[in-house]
Amino acid sequence: MRISVAADERVGVARELIEELHRRGLETLAHGALSEVERDDWAWASAAAARDVAEGRAEQGIVCCWTGTGASIAANKVAGIRAALCGDAATAAGARKWNDANVLALSLRTTSSALLTEILDAWFMTEPSADSDDRANIAHLSKLERAR
Repeated sequence: MRISVAADERVGVARELIEELHRRGLETLAHGALSEVERDDWAWASAAAARDVAEGRAEQGIVCCWTGTGASIAANKVAGIRAALCGDAATAAGARKWNDANVLALSLRTTSSALLTEILDAWFMTEPSADSDDRANIAHLSKLERAR
């Protein structure tokens, strides 16, 4: 699986994130401060990672900034992206299950190494719900997006 990853700084778990993904056997596409050639501001870096997912170059994305908020907002501006800011494993599992989130947003300030592992475990081990109500919500999001 290919994961598009973006960060606006090489602090906190930013560098560790790519190492952890590789350890799990995942391929990565790096953006922002994790790339040597791209603009590293959170809006640009997160949008680039989200476009990789929306355009099929990556199956999922992970975007990071100091709080994770800006990264999630920027990613969610890309059509077809459902980015979720997750500060714990339960939220990550819920975002995948009920929201069919395809981009994980993380805070570089509050995500510890141990928490990163727990969040990634939950994210990658949880499949989107097949429940008709949950699927109806995701379909409604697509309709809202087209109405912009």
